[in-house]
Amino acid sequence: MRDNSGQLVLVAVGIALCGWFVGHGFTKARTADRFVSVKGVSERDVRADMALWPIRYTSTDDNLARAQQKFDDSRKAVVAFLGQHGIDASSVELQNFDVTDVLANPYRGAGEVTSRYIITGTLMVRVEDPTLVQKASQDLGALVSGGVVFSSQGGYASGPTFLFTKLNDLKPQMIAEATASAREGAEQFAKDSGSHLGKIRQASQGVFQILPRDRAPGVMEESQINKTVRVVSTIEYSLED
Repeated sequence: MRDNSGQLVLVAVGIALCGWFVGHGFTKARTADRFVSVKGVSERDVRADMALWPIRYTSTDDNLARAQQKFDDSRKAVVAFLGQHGIDASSVELQNFDVTDVLANPYRGAGEVTSRYIITGTLMVRVEDPTLVQKASQDLGALVSGGVVFSSQGGYASGPTFLFTKLNDLKPQMIAEATASAREGAEQFAKDSGSHLGKIRQASQGVFQILPRDRAPGVMEESQINKTVRVVSTIEYSLED
């Protein structure tokens, strides 16, 4: 009968080696799967560098020529008012001019019409010094006292819009700060867990947000001249023993 003891020994050794490799293979797989996901934040307080202010006003009369004259007088008054606040006429443009004949409205109610014609228009103010618009918008009572009638819809109701247009100038440095902040958090986690920080597995820059500096319910970023730029980066680092 043939002696198979040598073959049995080889098989036993093979199984042992196989078990060793499999065991170490799983260990490496688990190590490779160990990672930490952290967020890094960077914020900047900025000031708007452009202002848009749609001023919507109206005039009415039963005579179209008189309604037009009132409209022109209101426009001159608005432009003069802006000039008194340092806003040049070249920064003002008439938009959305509209004439309504009330008698032409098939859905008008019954009763006598005393102001047949309604003329509305929007003077769009665009300046690169938002402070001028901010101060002028707080003094609109002077125009009302002068007889200018503002429309209840559109620009007068919404007020100025303050824009920050230099975001691209901030992006490189803010991304670097957010990345450094994320790494600092990851290194602290690795230290606390008895690990070493490895390479970046994946990273997400996040979206830049322009927020109102003074945050309160109902406060819109566009209505504030002072703002906060914020970006959050999410980075995954591998952890090593």
